[in-house]
Parts: sequence; structure tokens; C-alpha cells
Amino acid sequence: MKNPVFTTELPGLDCGLCGAKTCEQFARILQEHPGERKRCVQQARHGRPAAVISGEAWKDSLGREYDFVLEKLPEDPGPRETIVPHNPIIVREMDVKKGDVLIGRPLGMSCGCPVTHCGTVVDADQRTGVIVWCVTGPLANRGKPIKDIGYYSAQAYEGIVRKTQKELKIGMRYWYLPHRCMLQWRHSGMVIFMNKAKEGVRVRIEGIMIG
Repeated sequence: MKNPVFTTELPGLDCGLCGAKTCEQFARILQEHPGERKRCVQQARHGRPAAVISGEAWKDSLGREYDFVLEKLPEDPGPRETIVPHNPIIVREMDVKKGDVLIGRPLGMSCGCPVTHCGTVVDADQRTGVIVWCVTGPLANRGKPIKDIGYYSAQAYEGIVRKTQKELKIGMRYWYLPHRCMLQWRHSGMVIFMNKAKEGVRVRIEGIMIG
């Protein structure tokens, strides 16, 4: 059973910035030490997180409306993202391969974001420089060797849609909220693949932009 503090007041982003591994673990700390709530940087930044109230408000942390919530695939440790470093040659020079831990920051037309992303490689094409990785956040990769790919462009997201206020159609562009986005900002993209599954609708979204 989930801790009630976790389900009603904490963001559920598991960013680790408070010192706990998960929001649920931090909720247990708050039961004995409620004064430690200020350690939650995400709540201090946004107030009550949009992800928690998405079924009611459908607005991100800046008050902008979105169409659906994008959650991670059940088999993945975090959101699955297809990216291309601004210098694709480094994928070969750094010998980026499956299982490697990377850090980098989305920049430019595709998906400018002020937060450095950290994750684990699912697949890497050293000829084209295209990388598929799961963004897991800084805590999951602490203590492991890391390769810094610098700036990159985000090409696609893959995930599960369980909550939506608009009918999903291939070829349509939508505003969506990545459930684990540390800023809780809406993103925009075009759905180019859909497949109904028991856990929800599996989608691939391309043409990524923030705002």
C-alpha cells in the first residue's frame, strides 16, 4: 500500500535531490520528521506537482494545458528516448554501447531543456550516432562510470499513455506531460506509432519540442 503522503503531496519523480532514493522512501521519513519537507526541491519549485493532480487539472507546473500523460514503458527503468549528439562522431570515438551510463543536455530546436539528463544506453549506432537510452536520473547512476556526450537533440520518446483527455490518432500533434519530467513542463510531439496493450496505449512520439 502506498504511503498517503506520497500519493497526495510528493511529486513522484524519484529525482533523489532530497537524499532519498524515491519519493515513497522520503514520505516515510516525513512521517517521523515532517519538518524535513523543505528538502523536496521539486515541491518548493512547483508547489503541488501537476503529475499528482493531472486527472483533475490537465495543466503543467507553469499552468499550461496538455492532452495526456506519457509514462515509461513497463520493461524500462525510465523514459525511453532516441537522441543524436550534436557531434555524432563522439558515439564512435567514445565507444558508446549498450549498458553505458551517459549524461548530456537537450539543446536547440528539438527540445531545449535546462536540466542535464542522465541515463542508460539501450542501443547505439556508431555509424550514424543515433542513441536510444532510458533516462533514469542522477541517483540511479551514482558511483558508476559515466560518459559525457555533451549537447544532443531529442528525436523521439516512447512510452505508455494511460490518461488522456483527447482521442489519440497517428499523425496528430499533441501537448503531453512526461510523467517523470523533473520540471513538469509540457512537451509537444507527433504520434507516429500506437499499439493498444494491457497496461495502456504504447506510443512513439517524434518532432519533440518543449513549451
